[in-house]
Amino acid sequence: MQITEMIEAVQKKLRVQIDGKAGAETWGAIYAEIVKPTIGGMAPILAISKVDERSENYIATLLPEVQPIARALVQKAAANGIVIKVISGFRTYEEQDALYAKGRTVAGEKVTNVRGGYSNHNFGIAFDVGVFSGNSYLGESPKYKAVGLLGMDLGLEWGGNWTSIVDEPHFQLRPIWAEGLPQKEFLAGLRARVSTGASMFA
Repeated sequence: MQITEMIEAVQKKLRVQIDGKAGAETWGAIYAEIVKPTIGGMAPILAISKVDERSENYIATLLPEVQPIARALVQKAAANGIVIKVISGFRTYEEQDALYAKGRTVAGEKVTNVRGGYSNHNFGIAFDVGVFSGNSYLGESPKYKAVGLLGMDLGLEWGGNWTSIVDEPHFQLRPIWAEGLPQKEFLAGLRARVSTGASMFA
């Protein structure tokens, strides 16, 4: 039996997202099953300790399924000697359109290539991080690649692996229903769920 099959079997038994990756949700469920802690009546994955205030403000905009994994990434990076903060989270279609206008119809440099409804940030499943040295934000650093590996280990997709536009600060949690879908079809599915009020992860 392959390791991914083992993880999937454990995930099925624990009734968590079945993706074959031992991320924060899976480890939280294993911890709950073995240790059987009581943390205010909440599942351990929801009780992952909060991080810095700036990050928490953006994490709060993400869907509940994504929030603990974003916190786990900040903590995992810190455990590896890298200080990161979440610097972007959910954006409305209108906020996305305003960003898209920069460098086009509004003064400034271009910051995005997509309009509202065509960014993963518009659905609460994506966030960006910044690497910091003390209080100084590092827009470029080899540490982003290290953080990318840590994020993938938690089951996140990393923008540093993209081929069209490499986006090393970007992470997102892809729902199981979208596994293997091209980005265009994935976004169409997300927009359809917004229009019907369906869950992004159901």
